[in-house]
Amino acid sequence: MSRLLISAAHKSSGKTTITLGLCAALTGQGLKVQPFKKGPDYIDPMWLSQASGRDCFNLDPYLMSGEQIQSCYGRASATSDISIVEGNKGLYDGLALDGSNSNAALAHLLDLPVILVLDARGMTRGIAPLILGYQAFDPRIKIAGVVLNQLGGARHESKLRAVIEHYTDVQVLGAVGCDPLLAVQERHLGLMPNHELDDARQRVCAIGERIAAQVDLPRLLQVAASAAPMALPATSAEAVQPDLQKVRIGVARDKAFGFYYSDDLQVLEQAGAEIVPFDTLHDQQLPPVDGLFIGGGFPEVFMAELAANISMRTSIRAAIEDDLPVYAECGGMMYLARSIRWHDKACEMVGALPADVQMHPRPVGRGYVELKLTGEAPWSTGSGEEVVRGHEFHYSSLENISADLKFAYRVQRGHGVDGQNDGIVYRNVLASYAHLRSGAGSDWAKGFVSFVRSQKASSDAALADSTSPTQSIEVNGRPIATDMEGYLVHLNDWSEEFAQAQARQENLKLTDSHWEVIRFLRDHFDEHRVQAQVRTMIKHFASAWGTERGNNHQLHALFPIGGPQKQGNRLAGLWKTKGEH
Repeated sequence: MSRLLISAAHKSSGKTTITLGLCAALTGQGLKVQPFKKGPDYIDPMWLSQASGRDCFNLDPYLMSGEQIQSCYGRASATSDISIVEGNKGLYDGLALDGSNSNAALAHLLDLPVILVLDARGMTRGIAPLILGYQAFDPRIKIAGVVLNQLGGARHESKLRAVIEHYTDVQVLGAVGCDPLLAVQERHLGLMPNHELDDARQRVCAIGERIAAQVDLPRLLQVAASAAPMALPATSAEAVQPDLQKVRIGVARDKAFGFYYSDDLQVLEQAGAEIVPFDTLHDQQLPPVDGLFIGGGFPEVFMAELAANISMRTSIRAAIEDDLPVYAECGGMMYLARSIRWHDKACEMVGALPADVQMHPRPVGRGYVELKLTGEAPWSTGSGEEVVRGHEFHYSSLENISADLKFAYRVQRGHGVDGQNDGIVYRNVLASYAHLRSGAGSDWAKGFVSFVRSQKASSDAALADSTSPTQSIEVNGRPIATDMEGYLVHLNDWSEEFAQAQARQENLKLTDSHWEVIRFLRDHFDEHRVQAQVRTMIKHFASAWGTERGNNHQLHALFPIGGPQKQGNRLAGLWKTKGEH
């Protein structure tokens, strides 16, 4: 199994750019490159995913056990040609004095050959004792090569190569000159996320081309292939349990919110969640969902746009007051507060949480956190322990906090909301500065899906006991609630199997034409949140089928029990149209 760790002597040596370029260059050669990032990070993995076309996974010795790291690594790398792990900080840097959570410890655990990226500015002969010292400090670590970065020119490169060749046995695998085109734009939380840039793909391709021209890729691949075969724990992915009722969880995915761990999203799906992306900047309201997950991001950068989307903010606030289960981390919590103030401007946010956000020029909370559960959370975020681990990185604080707030956590390490507490609890909302990671110090994702499912079941039961008469139709062995006319009680229970079952009850045989209409109705509703009017349908199908088929008479012939606005919407799992109420 070919594999590498890209590390450095210290942070800001250029290892992210080098790793990004290697992933892009090798992927461009047709290899399946599996990226990993050591430690807690969202932005670097987003760029590495962009470069490789594969989800990037975080390997974190502080949050994960050795077996968890090996399992995550083995599962993700099983279908790749080469795995590339980007380190954080320097090779031997870490929280523990014994280096047990350092990059070197990760290299030892996974038997990763190490490539050191060395910022060579101002260095010549001094580079030799640096390399020799890194080799001698821990003989278990195989430093298989170096990439010289930020070179001043060909003469500088030749001097460094001569020194390294004379004093060490480490090979120079690349020499990268100072190049502004290799820089990725930064701001207060590090690199700018790739999803905010319209030209991210072109930037990645350009970086890949430059790195390919300055790094000896064949020799680097030989180093990666020199890693000995390794036995890893069982890596089979956990399957979705078919008997679990599916729930729909809305996930904010846009320029303001994009900080999500790939394995968290996988655990949500394995626990029975259908992930429904939505855009807080442009969508007018929430899609039909049973729960909501708003991760971290940069709401302060987009606060004017977030504030301008009043209908979305109103929709979320109403859903929260209606007890929708919501989990929000850092930027998501900021969005749910009353307002955000940054520099000399303030903008209104959702207003569900009784607090205001104030941005600061320096970090307020930064690093790993340890949180003791208080028992106030709507669902358990722990994994059988009283203390959960996570991380935080925020330049904001909360002000004008309501005195009667309940908190899910007492902070034992870190800052949280006020240095003592984190995890604001309001109705069915849990919002915190802490970022948790399911399976790495927490089990929040399974707990959240289970809570969402229980809330949905309670809501269904309450609806069944209400005065509105209901009935059910069996779909795949499960009863699906409808009203007495056959309209779904819960829109997210719709499936093609439901449409087929309902059509059989109505003695209607669904043809390709029926499915075209059904899918048009669903697409129109997803986009506009209202049913398509008959004239809209006629216009669409007259264009798609021609006027001889795409007319009012033919559409009613397709749906003889009430026409396309009744039978069509009923089979498409949509609400009644206004005229039917």
